[in-house]
Amino acid sequence: GIFMVGIVVASHSRSLAEGVVEVAKMMAPEVPIIAAGGMDDGSMGTSCRKIIGAVKEVYSDDGVALIADIGSSILSAEMAVEILKRPNLKIVDCPLVEGAVIAAVEAKLGKSLEEIETSAIRSRTIRKLA
Repeated sequence: GIFMVGIVVASHSRSLAEGVVEVAKMMAPEVPIIAAGGMDDGSMGTSCRKIIGAVKEVYSDDGVALIADIGSSILSAEMAVEILKRPNLKIVDCPLVEGAVIAAVEAKLGKSLEEIETSAIRSRTIRKLA
């Protein structure tokens, strides 16, 4: 079948994570992409448990790109990776919005996790104005 890498968007804010997923889904509705934002009770912060649940939901042999915003969400993502010990689960060091959108478009095209990671990282340097 077609490659379909899953994507998890982790943020301190539930609404931010959901908004990023909404934008990415507009570009690539068929890609398994899920938000893991905020604490379990809905307050601001990051939940390792929420990230683990999200990864499990979109995980396949094709792998999962984990995109996090800043600070403790990176630590929570690292903890989730450590606990899950799954092959093909990578934290991608890229901007949250641009990285997630590019990752989703590339996943839709059947790119591998490595190819998606390379493109998402490259989104750091994309200029918005000429």
